[in-house]
Amino acid sequence: GHVATVTLNRPDKLNALTALMVTELRETLATLAGNEAVRCIVLTGAGRAFCAGADIGLLKDLHDRKDAAMGGRLVDGCRAVYRLVREAPQPVLCAINGVAAGGGANLALACDLRIAADTAKIGQVFAKLGLHPDWGGSYFLPRLVGPATAMELFLSAEMVDAGRMLAMGLVNRVVPAAELAAEAAAWAAQIAASPPRAVRLVKQAVQMSGNASLEQMLDYELKAQL
Repeated sequence: GHVATVTLNRPDKLNALTALMVTELRETLATLAGNEAVRCIVLTGAGRAFCAGADIGLLKDLHDRKDAAMGGRLVDGCRAVYRLVREAPQPVLCAINGVAAGGGANLALACDLRIAADTAKIGQVFAKLGLHPDWGGSYFLPRLVGPATAMELFLSAEMVDAGRMLAMGLVNRVVPAAELAAEAAAWAAQIAASPPRAVRLVKQAVQMSGNASLEQMLDYELKAQL
């Protein structure tokens, strides 16, 4: 039905990301972004978590081996993933089925839309681990909640429940956990049923508007409307 669903599938490790997973995610998103039959992409996780961020065990091993090159590739692998999420012509809808922590939280924030289970939690847990936020957190979070709230969330490293996520504007919708998959699928189907060219132009406009002047947006609207 013109909807592609991508599932992070390492449930025994809370879908914590490895370099291989990042590569596979990048390749998958690239394939979907270039497929005109795909009008909406849903990103979710298997099991009880959306994504726990980078695999801490892997990071510790890289640290102990002083393998800065592989560590850099793991962290920097987000660039291509986020570029694809942002530049894909289709809207990307994140269905947050459980815990989204660290880089996993920021993967969710990179998406165009977010729907969360009422049992989900999201958190910028980097400070607890002596790490700096990565995977675009310092870009996405202040734009969604404002700099003061972003600072609070970064420094407290607290996990935010679904109700507070909704109140802060971190997610668009919260639904009962048992209904998340169906609600996400229905929302994606609604998007996919809309004329795709108009949807794609709207996605471009919203992303442009954060760094554009009124005159620039009026020019874009005129071009897009015509």
